Amino acid sequence: MVGGGIMSSTLGILLHELEPKWSMMMVERLDSVAKESSNGWNNAGTGHSALAELNYTPEIPGSGIDIAKAVRINEDFQVSRQFWAWQVKQGVLKQPRTFINPTPHMSFVWGGENIRFLKKRHEALQANALFRCMKYSEHRDEIAQWVPLMMEGRDPRQKVAATWSSMGTDVNFGEITRQFVGYLQRQARSTLLLSTKVRNITRNVDGTWRVSLADAQSDAQTRQVDAKFVFIGAGGGSLSLLQASGIPEAKEYGAFPVGGSFLVADNPDITSRHFAKAYGKASIGSPPMSVPHLDTRILNGKNTLLFGPFATFSTKFLKNGSYLDLIASTNANNVMPMVRVGLAEFSLVKYLAGQLMLSDTDRLNALKEYFPLARKEDWRLWQAGQRVQIIKRDKTKGGVLRLGTEIVCAQDGSIAGLLGASPGASTAAPIMLALLEKAFKEKFRTPAWQARIRKIVPGYGTRLGASPAKAHNSWVATSEVLQLTPPPAIDLSAPAVQNFDTASSKPSKAEVEMAL
Repeated sequence: MVGGGIMSSTLGILLHELEPKWSMMMVERLDSVAKESSNGWNNAGTGHSALAELNYTPEIPGSGIDIAKAVRINEDFQVSRQFWAWQVKQGVLKQPRTFINPTPHMSFVWGGENIRFLKKRHEALQANALFRCMKYSEHRDEIAQWVPLMMEGRDPRQKVAATWSSMGTDVNFGEITRQFVGYLQRQARSTLLLSTKVRNITRNVDGTWRVSLADAQSDAQTRQVDAKFVFIGAGGGSLSLLQASGIPEAKEYGAFPVGGSFLVADNPDITSRHFAKAYGKASIGSPPMSVPHLDTRILNGKNTLLFGPFATFSTKFLKNGSYLDLIASTNANNVMPMVRVGLAEFSLVKYLAGQLMLSDTDRLNALKEYFPLARKEDWRLWQAGQRVQIIKRDKTKGGVLRLGTEIVCAQDGSIAGLLGASPGASTAAPIMLALLEKAFKEKFRTPAWQARIRKIVPGYGTRLGASPAKAHNSWVATSEVLQLTPPPAIDLSAPAVQNFDTASSKPSKAEVEMAL
């Protein structure tokens, strides 16, 4: 397992439970795990469950609000909750409040058109069992009770609207990673190598892989390891390693790095008066990744507020990477798709250029749209982690920008990697289960693996959104174990709509198979 983050550690825990006699090795380039994208300070908005993120519910002209992606992400997050709850019961994860905390999620908009959209979105989501506890309000007094700092000093003539869900959470994936890796280190057949990088990956004659390792500082080769299976979960560093393996599947991809910075406040006078993840709507012409949010984070037991993101640009693929990362990942197979995307995504280029020109005053003014009485002296600018957006070769367009996460797996299942970003870590458990299904097809179908997986994650493969009773039972069970807000009572007799999509498009083959 290459990379000491949430993905590798989640996969390690799963494999250990399924095959405790297998030996495994985790290799991390830095001097400790969870220092890159999984680090709590390198990401924000964690606990993605589509309760607040408006970009997951686009409006389709003439067809209404498409909630398919929101439902899928929420169902995936319930799988993650079930997985973490099982780990707490097994003693792998310790005190839940060290890594997950109940934190309301809300969407907040102003202006007639945005209010119309939010109300329509709320109505569409109410048809699904996973979103029935969400409240909608246009009443300033009620919204002020939810988020007083966002309403104080606001123009009384400004019309606003918000949705509110008490079922939201804040998750510290760095802490989950450290506890997972700590558990694996205590197992006889698990090895952790820190300050170690992968120099090369080559296929052996027998179909296994030879991974050449080197000291991260001196680049001196330290050892070679032969493995029957290799997982590359190195964040922005995954693409170059997949390319090094020579598998044809990696030739389909290019990548584009986008960094982010946030304004941070940790003054208790401020943090004690705003407790929510409040998401807004991206400005017209801005990409989905630009969605602003005033975000409560709980890191090391302390409440902190983050506002952003403000895009930054670097040719590094990792916060602790090399400025040559972008050039090194570009080759004859992906250069044209990358050029095509650059030409087609002019709005993204324009957005990035504008973000790089922002002054401190510009960032403060953006914050004041959500926190009208914000003062410059209470906030500092923090550089978060690097995200690498996927560029995939496309027969029609030449290349397309993909904004999710994608598993790249060799045809024989012997090597796999993960590319992409949001919602990422929040859905690590279902992503790694999907990877197991791709990489270990035969074993995944065996009664032994199926029984064990159903014990670890009872709801895996279940469309919770289509069953109010199952959704409610899952919430109740995980809330109790994880010490989270219990779900409000809902009418379990009312049928939920089978929402593959409210915009009348047909479900994909994969979604139909999952439902069956």
